[in-house]
Amino acid sequence: MHELIQNVLVYLEGLGYWGIFLGLMLEVIPNELLLAYAGYLVSKGQINFVGAMVCAVVGGTLAQVVLYWIGRYGGRPFLERYGKYLLISKHHIDVAENWFNRYGTGMIFTARFIPIVRHAISLPGGMAKMPLGKFTLYTGLALVPYSFLYIYLGMKLKDNWETIGEYAGPYIKPLIIAAVVLTILYAGYQFYLKRKTKV
Repeated sequence: MHELIQNVLVYLEGLGYWGIFLGLMLEVIPNELLLAYAGYLVSKGQINFVGAMVCAVVGGTLAQVVLYWIGRYGGRPFLERYGKYLLISKHHIDVAENWFNRYGTGMIFTARFIPIVRHAISLPGGMAKMPLGKFTLYTGLALVPYSFLYIYLGMKLKDNWETIGEYAGPYIKPLIIAAVVLTILYAGYQFYLKRKTKV
């Protein structure tokens, strides 16, 4: 598996910015690794930071739009049957759908920082027929800090970019906590609005 990832990264490196874009859009390897590798390429001067960020956010957003369309037009029966080919299990779908139904469209932003939920949350967004423009905006905004962090850390780690998993931990935990707090605040605000309209 490690050798396969290395081969894919070497191939994507030859494509420059397009490699980052396609890698994130197709999600052939974990996003964290690819973003850290992009940071490594920035440190070598092969690409620049702004270009890497643009490709990461656009490519990552398009990948989620594809999942949105699958959820919108395929529905749950399609996902339960073919979700495994997208590396999304029934459990992931259940959790994501439950969070989306409970907390609403704001989850499209906050869930991007929460493991398990972040990749699957696009599916219930599509199934609920959330407006595509709103979905795309929330997804793109969430991918900005996420991409920035991993590209920046990969740039700082240089040749040690492969250790991104252990190195990013202390930075990711506050993001997860902040995402959970934002989710709670958003849910409270939605509850307040519903009660206000009933009065």
